[in-house]
Formats: sequence, C-alpha cells, structure tokens
Amino acid sequence: MNVEHASARLIDGYARGDTNLVADEVWALEAHLEGCRVCRDRLSAAVMTEAPAVAALTEAVWSELEHELAAAVPGAARRRRSPLSRLSAWATPAMAPWLAMVLAVTLLALLLDLTELGSGQVSLMLLLAPVLPVGGVAASWSRGLDPAYELTASTPRAGLQLVLRRTASVLAVVIPTLLAGGWATGVTAAQWLLPCLAFTSMTLALGGVIGVTRAAVALVVAWAAVVVAPTLATSRTAVALQTDGLPVWGLILALGVTVVIARRGAYTVLGAHR
Repeated sequence: MNVEHASARLIDGYARGDTNLVADEVWALEAHLEGCRVCRDRLSAAVMTEAPAVAALTEAVWSELEHELAAAVPGAARRRRSPLSRLSAWATPAMAPWLAMVLAVTLLALLLDLTELGSGQVSLMLLLAPVLPVGGVAASWSRGLDPAYELTASTPRAGLQLVLRRTASVLAVVIPTLLAGGWATGVTAAQWLLPCLAFTSMTLALGGVIGVTRAAVALVVAWAAVVVAPTLATSRTAVALQTDGLPVWGLILALGVTVVIARRGAYTVLGAHR
C-alpha cells in the first residue's frame, strides 16, 4: 500500500518551529506523525540539523530521565487499559446526564403508550424517537457543555473522526433502548430508525455551519412545530412518520452524510462547538 509522506518543507519548518506554517498543515502533520515511523525518523533528523539547540536540550533531559524511565516502563507495560479509559476515547462525561435524560424520556413515553394516559392512536415513542439522539449528539461536541473542549479541540485527532466516535456512542445507547420500546409498543423499527439516523446526520451537517448545539435546538423546535404539535392536536400519525415517507427520510440521511463528509474540516474549528 502506498503511503504519502510529509514533504521536506513541512518537516523542516515544523522542526524549526516556523510560525508561518498553516494551522491545518500542522494539525495534519501531527496526526500523520502518530502513525508514520518514517516521518518521525525524518523529523528527528531534521531537528538535529535545523534546531541543534532543541536537540541538545532534549538529549540533556533524556540523559537525566533515562534511568528513571527504564525502571518505570516494565511496571507501566504490565498495566492494561481500564474499561473507563477505553470508554473515554468514545464518550465524554458531559454526555452522561444527557443520555440519562434520553433514557428517562424514552421510558416515560413507553409508560404512557402502555397505559391509558397516552394519546390513543398516536404512539409517543414514534413521535419522540427521531429527535431523541439529538441532545446526546449536541452534548458530545458542544463548547458550552464540555468543560474540556479546549483540550479536545487542540489535539491532532480532534475533528470529524472524534465527532463520529461520540455520535456512535450516543446511538449505541439510544437505538437499543428504542428497539426495546418499539417492540413493547408494537412500533416497527422501520418507522423510526431511518428518521432517527436522518436527524442525527442533519444535526452534524448543520453543526458544521452554525454549531452543533444550535443545530440540535433548531431541529428539535422544527420537529415539535411541524410534526409533534399537529399530530397531538389531530390524534393522527403524521405522514412523515408513515411508511410512505421512508424514501424521503432516506434522501435526508444521504444529504446529511454528504454534507458532513464535504465539510469534514469544519469540525476542527471551535465554532462547531457552539
């Protein structure tokens, strides 16, 4: 497999600490260096020639720490990553209360559907399912909700990859819950799953333009005004939630995914955290 390595100009400039390097180039280089030994070796050689003072300082620090590190490495190598540390690569503590709220709302809707307190001909599970993941997605990549957003946004791996990881962790909690609720109430998965994924993709797509939190709020308000309120008022399932509307939801999902991929660079900008 052919691997495209970083250019000599970029590596030499990074070694010298040039301030005229474009931020996107620096981020891309740092992400590339994590998995490319060849470019790490080239960078090490460049530091020796382009920044001898830095190389001398690094060598001095290493000589002081070498014995201590040698003694500490065997103990560290024996330690395995805990489940919590693995989970932190996919989720953030700020998501926990939002996911708990989503589960509580799902259980409440299920309870109402199974009792006489529900709206009769309209399933509350079906009404709420499309927008339930939106709150968790907003919490997973929101400047106002994640106290560690500055650290997250400054890492080379920040961006679309991390957004998709956290979105997947939200869906991994929400979808099984909705499947269980749909089975208990007789709502077929086809009616809510496609709208659910479509809303999630559109939240990310709009989030790259106006911020994920604002996109989530806008979509929830639009859903409540256009679908939920008329459905509850007429006690009739909206056309958008009937099987005839599934092709439209498929198009919306495809559009959202296309926009997310086309604007993947937007998720490295702090504005996407709003």
